[in-house]
Amino acid sequence: MKAKVQVSIDLENLDAAMEVAAAAVEAGADILEAGTPLVLGEGVHAVRALRKAYPEKEIVADIKIMDAGYAEVKMMAEAGADYVVVMAIAHPGTVKGAVKAGRECGVKVMADIMLLEDKVAAAKEMEALGVDYIVLHTGYDERHEETWKNPLRDLKAVVEAVSIPVQAVGGMSLEQAVEASSLAPLVVIGAPLVISDEALKASTNDNEELKKVIAQVVEGVREK
Repeated sequence: MKAKVQVSIDLENLDAAMEVAAAAVEAGADILEAGTPLVLGEGVHAVRALRKAYPEKEIVADIKIMDAGYAEVKMMAEAGADYVVVMAIAHPGTVKGAVKAGRECGVKVMADIMLLEDKVAAAKEMEALGVDYIVLHTGYDERHEETWKNPLRDLKAVVEAVSIPVQAVGGMSLEQAVEASSLAPLVVIGAPLVISDEALKASTNDNEELKKVIAQVVEGVREK
């Protein structure tokens, strides 16, 4: 099965986000992510807007749940999300609540194992708690402070440790994103390819250039 390409829309306002979403869809991206900054800036309305504009696309609500797992997954599901992200570092009760809501509402729960030192153990624990996907994520601040880090370092070990799909995300270059797709069925592109690595804005103001970058990743992943 070919990997899917997810575009992380980590912008602060909906107008700018919808421009990036349009470029991503035209370039062939499979999944649109309402990134954490977008949900913080625009709330659940951002998820609703993406769902209304692109009913045929899968939508991720990257709200990084740390508490109230059941209520927050339910909220995002009702807004039209297909996937909701919970943090693996949260209390197990939070993850269980998120999974329960996911089952009831028909959405998939993704567990982000960012900042947990033993990625393999974390992935196994999340699988045991019933999540649908593992997000192997090297965070923005983490990779800027520890520049040698990227999700490819642990990808093979995590993929081999669990039976559920693994997603790779975090500052990858075009070449790294394509490489990740040989192991991970979901590859995320955000900063620095789509979103600026210095600020919460698109990497370029030229929509044609943005489409070209995303299309290169999509093409590379589908040829892998």
